[in-house]
Amino acid sequence: MADSQLSNFRVKSSIQDYEVHFTSDSKKALLETWKSGDMIIIDRVIYHEYPELLANGPWKEEEVIVVDATESTKSYQGVEPVIEYLIKNGFRRNHRLIGIGGGIIQDVTAFIASILYRGVSWFFFPTTLLAQGDSCIGSKTSINFKNFKNQIGGFYPPVRIFIDKRFLSSLSMAELKSGLGEMCHYFVVQSQEDFDRYKTDYPKAIEDLDVINGLVQRSLEIKKAYIEIDEFDKNERQVFNYGHSFGHAIESYYQYAIPHGIAVSFGMDMSNFVSMKKGYLERPAFDHMHELFEQIWSDFSISDLDVDALMDALKKDKKNVDHLLGLILNKGCGRVFKDLTEPNELFVDWMHEYLRTYHQSNDS
Repeated sequence: MADSQLSNFRVKSSIQDYEVHFTSDSKKALLETWKSGDMIIIDRVIYHEYPELLANGPWKEEEVIVVDATESTKSYQGVEPVIEYLIKNGFRRNHRLIGIGGGIIQDVTAFIASILYRGVSWFFFPTTLLAQGDSCIGSKTSINFKNFKNQIGGFYPPVRIFIDKRFLSSLSMAELKSGLGEMCHYFVVQSQEDFDRYKTDYPKAIEDLDVINGLVQRSLEIKKAYIEIDEFDKNERQVFNYGHSFGHAIESYYQYAIPHGIAVSFGMDMSNFVSMKKGYLERPAFDHMHELFEQIWSDFSISDLDVDALMDALKKDKKNVDHLLGLILNKGCGRVFKDLTEPNELFVDWMHEYLRTYHQSNDS
């Protein structure tokens, strides 16, 4: 799908409606967006990888804040020097922030915009597939608190988002697969037709940015429909946690050596396996999805995943109700739902069986 076939769209929000624009010229979009007094917050890697983006612009050197996109930056201690810099350098309530980078830059910029002077406007240029195909819409802002990930934040959308597929050309294969893995859960949630389209396009997407761009648009269309009816993640939107309870546990166990979207692909498969064990999902449907998930995680392994550690992490998941696991399970594409599951001995046996069967674990 070429850029000319992609459609800009507006997302409705009780805070403020915002726009998503597909562009093939981020420099032009940035020049048309920037106004005197605005401040740019940019990922250091992007700053060096794309020097032409900020070269010869109307902004002064001191109006560009280059930050390291690390988890420590996405914290109270990490945002404090950025806020101090903004105030000391004359940033005012009528000025705007412009974030350029991936999810960490998004969170840092959005969080600061939401609290500084009781709220200032901001714009976002997502540069990773995870950000372009998922997190850029939905309004969530999150920073870390000590060793606790994403525990502080709220909802504060940008004015406009500019998606440029050319940023994806510098991503590693693991980063591309991570983005594709995260986007995949929207296609499972939506319908059989959407998942089948995704499964067909996946091999082509690895090689063709136009195909990825088409999947990005569809992923955002699916997410948009849900967030417009459940903006604050209280009801319908919770189905997007499909694959994430297991995925977050896997990320934590491997100390984030497995990228987020790839961990989610493992998580979706595990969720489907539990769904099959509970009689919700037929074996052919499980196999049909498993074939795709295997392609996404092909360069990573969870064969040594410790089930006791997995269970400990699952029991701390924020979607749980009392002692029950609040898992998002699957009756087939387009039919995912929240299910309360006992973390009992039978469930533990299922986890051992899953790893032994599909990841050649040495579990006995």
